[in-house]
Formats: sequence, structure tokens, C-alpha cells
Amino acid sequence: MNTAFLGLDYIVDIMHPSGKIAASAEQAAQRNVVGHANRLLAHARAQGWLSILVKVGFARGYPDHPAGSAMFGRAREFGALEEGSPGMAFHPDLQSELADLVIVKPRVSPFYGTSLDAALRARRIERLVIGGVSSAWAVQAAVRDAHDRDYQVVIVEDACAAASVAEHAESMALLQRIARIETVDTLLAG
Repeated sequence: MNTAFLGLDYIVDIMHPSGKIAASAEQAAQRNVVGHANRLLAHARAQGWLSILVKVGFARGYPDHPAGSAMFGRAREFGALEEGSPGMAFHPDLQSELADLVIVKPRVSPFYGTSLDAALRARRIERLVIGGVSSAWAVQAAVRDAHDRDYQVVIVEDACAAASVAEHAESMALLQRIARIETVDTLLAG
């Protein structure tokens, strides 16, 4: 089955302690999310899977920034998620050079306003293996959109984190109805 690994928002502003909106940084560190993502990137390369890293961000100067958004409205005020800024860089421990493609998304879902679906269709991808931060936002949006676009979806739960253990667990409980939940170990063993 043609498979792609999709890694979501593994960027400084969102998951590094120095990030400007890094509510999930502590949980991401405790769960070793970057280490698990690196294993997935290496596995994807070894298996010939397409690997895509997606990060949320806005053009320099924020001309495409949704100021009225409850989620992103204050990004400009905080100086967060601006293309070219240190906060939009991938986490320094992430082996981002293993990705085949990097996509910048302007909203929560990686499918909204991006070339993601076209890239997946061009490679005839049938299954998406997804990890990311935050479980409650980017991962949920990606899984729901992928499901509705008829992809088979596998969530690698230990390559995900949220602001709290409870928020992550609630997200996985909701998503198990439309996706298979795995760990890196169980995915790589299968």
C-alpha cells in the first residue's frame, strides 16, 4: 500500500521551550515526540514512503494572517509563526533533512490552502501515517480531513503531544473511531 508519513508542526514556536506559543512543549519533551518523529522519518526513508513535514505559518509581515481567528489572532502580537523567523524553524533535534517535502499551512488543517492533497494524489498515496503537535488541533484536523478524503489513517500516538496528558488522551479516544492508533514500536514491528 502506498504510504506517506505526515509530521505536523514540529516547530520551535509550538513545541520547543523557547517557542512563543509552546503550550505543548513540556508534554512533547516528556513523551520524546521528536525522537519518535525521527524514527518515523528514518523508517519512511528506508521503506520508500513519501515523508512530508507540515508547519503552520504566515508570510513575513503577516499579510495572510487571520486577525479575527480565536486561535491565530494574537500570533502577530506575539511575533509567532512568521515565515523566516526562528520560531518557524523545525525543532533543532528533528532530522528534517529526511523529509521529501515541506509544506507551510495557513490554518490548522494541513489540507487547507496547501498542495498536500495534490502531492499525495500524485504519488497515489492510500495510507497516511500521522504524528504531530498538538494532538488536539493539528492532528485532529489532519486525521479528520484525511479520513473524509478517503485515506486510510494511522496515528502514531507517541509521536504526538498536546498541552496536557488529558487533552492528548481525549484526542486519541475521539480519533480511534476513524483511524488506527499505533505506537512507533508497534508500527515499525508490523
